[in-house]
Amino acid sequence: MSHQKRFTRRNFIKTTSLVAGTAATSAVISACTGVAPAPVQAPAATTVPEAAATSAPAAAPAKLDLPFPVAPEAMDPFKLATDVEVDGQFFSGGFGDGYIRYAAQIEEMIHPGLKVQVTPLQKVQETLQARFVGGNPPDVIDNSGAGMFKTVDLVNEGQLLDLAELMDAPALDTPGKKFSETLFPGSQNSGVFNGKQYGLNVAYTVSGIWYSKTLFDKNSWTYPETWDDMLAFSETIKKEGKLAPWTYQGKYPYYMWGIVWFQLLYKVGGNDVLIKLDNLEPNAWKDPASLQATESIYALWDKGYIMPGTAGLTHTESQAEWLKNKAVFIPCGTWLENEMKTVTPADFNMVMGGIPGYKDGKGDQKGIFANGGETFVVPSKAKNPKHGMEFLRCQLSKASARWFAENVSSMMPVIGGTEGAKVSDGMKSALAVAEGAGTAIIDYQVANWYSKINKELEVHTGELLTGKLKPAEFLDVMQKIADEVAADPDTPKFKREK
Repeated sequence: MSHQKRFTRRNFIKTTSLVAGTAATSAVISACTGVAPAPVQAPAATTVPEAAATSAPAAAPAKLDLPFPVAPEAMDPFKLATDVEVDGQFFSGGFGDGYIRYAAQIEEMIHPGLKVQVTPLQKVQETLQARFVGGNPPDVIDNSGAGMFKTVDLVNEGQLLDLAELMDAPALDTPGKKFSETLFPGSQNSGVFNGKQYGLNVAYTVSGIWYSKTLFDKNSWTYPETWDDMLAFSETIKKEGKLAPWTYQGKYPYYMWGIVWFQLLYKVGGNDVLIKLDNLEPNAWKDPASLQATESIYALWDKGYIMPGTAGLTHTESQAEWLKNKAVFIPCGTWLENEMKTVTPADFNMVMGGIPGYKDGKGDQKGIFANGGETFVVPSKAKNPKHGMEFLRCQLSKASARWFAENVSSMMPVIGGTEGAKVSDGMKSALAVAEGAGTAIIDYQVANWYSKINKELEVHTGELLTGKLKPAEFLDVMQKIADEVAADPDTPKFKREK
């Protein structure tokens, strides 16, 4: 679908206000009926009357009526041609695609005459593989979802544009700052390969354990402080027999290894053990901290704390069961609220807690896994790569980030992006977890850099959480895979400094 209509500052403000009002009204209806509101879509652009569009003399075009201040040097840093249509292909998942259409409207508004095509996708690699092979990829892609390309594979094949020019460009609506200076420190690390920025994360995800505040208040429960407390609490819930202590997104074990296991590993062994894994050091998977973290999540299965049938559920199916209070806890990132908002009971009040740690752990026990996600890329062989970079500059503007916070209940990694925004209790709880962590942000890259390790982690974590592998067996298998990757001369290697 192409955005072919223009809109001015007045129309922009009017439609933004309409969206906010609609969201508020939907929330009231939801509270009264128990039915969650449908996702709020991006505001539709408003047509400028044809006469008005042609009334200004060609030699002196009318000044743009923008909805936010833009410094002259920030208007067109890439010197874009406007007689083209930008080909945007975007994964549409938990965040929807309303925020993408909103950014497309901003780009069209900044560059009159330009058209931005927004095509939503589900299976990104399956849909776009032939275009990459044929040398005619889109101008900008949201490479996310279960069917995404592995970013490292695209980097190794020379398929992605180095985004240095974008990072050095003026920010759209933060005067006096480069684009790179407006992004949260560390939020773009996963898109860096050997010092070059190939991918940009447009969502800032805080990942932890979610629960119903309503359920906790009703039962006078207290969120566990340590992992031992978590196991003791789970035992109490199990003995009561009314609901399961845990569930997870069964068919996609990433939610357990990516969100829970790596955070436990950091809290046991500190940052050094993560760096050893990232750098493929010998016997890194055999570190005592790795065994303790693995035994910690294995205990959920071994002690019967995981909801029966979990392993056979998709992410949305398990999350739906959790919303029915079939289980107390579920791991997820801050996309959860928006992904499930059409089926969330009005009185559920989902909130997030951090991963409980250990009294004698070496890592910062308030540390969290908060990082950039939803990776957008610009193909190196795209027809209009500069237009793709301009889309990303619009997407990661303060105006776009504020819309994202209010309408998607999630954060963009944009400094000042939530100022003045009305956010949910779930988002407030995630912000509180992030603020409590301070600078203790957990970072690991081994599964991002090496697609084989990523794939095998997914398989073998599933086996661990269904009793097919014991903790020591899991680590033996993963160490063998890491050794194979380290010894493979055809696999490019990456280095993480301490």
